[in-house]
Amino acid sequence: MSAPRAGFALAAPTPEAWYRAAAGALDVLLVDHANCEKKAASSALGLMFAYADDAALSVALARLAREELRHYEQVVRLLGRLGIGYARLAPGRYAAGLRRALATAEPGRRLDLLIAGSLIEARSAERFRGLAPHLPATVAEFYRGLEAAEARHTDLYLDLARRHAERHQLDLAARHAALAAVEAELATTPDPLLRFHSGPPPG
Repeated sequence: MSAPRAGFALAAPTPEAWYRAAAGALDVLLVDHANCEKKAASSALGLMFAYADDAALSVALARLAREELRHYEQVVRLLGRLGIGYARLAPGRYAAGLRRALATAEPGRRLDLLIAGSLIEARSAERFRGLAPHLPATVAEFYRGLEAAEARHTDLYLDLARRHAERHQLDLAARHAALAAVEAELATTPDPLLRFHSGPPPG
């Protein structure tokens, strides 16, 4: 499943200050990355259960969830090779901030959930690409490999969103623009907690 990405880009790029901070806190970055892969799989499964009547959505997201869990396993193995312990981290503001912007009633809520999924995957792809030059070779190579997968996931979520918008005569472009603005603010403004999807550190 594929979808053209023109017109549905991130609203703002990640600041260079975030890349510098993330490269200097590799342990936090990788642990939170592992958590993000689990959350991505959980989000896909949640959509499958919430919209179980949509067979095409369920099959597409089942594949995505399997890939996210495989990425989780790969990150955990990488943590082991680097001697980084898996620790519990307090959640950042990113996911909660996006959730607050979602529509609460159908059919708009499903559209917003799919758009949010595409934005999260697009931000992940951007950060994998941008982080690679700042990281040790082993991690950089791994992240370059993940970028293509996250780009595919972005397109998959957008294609599902487009199909749903057409079926219910919803304005995909307007909702994408609104949610992309929220996502960009969360990912680019000063943030007290460094996380994979956080903004840059204050100051």
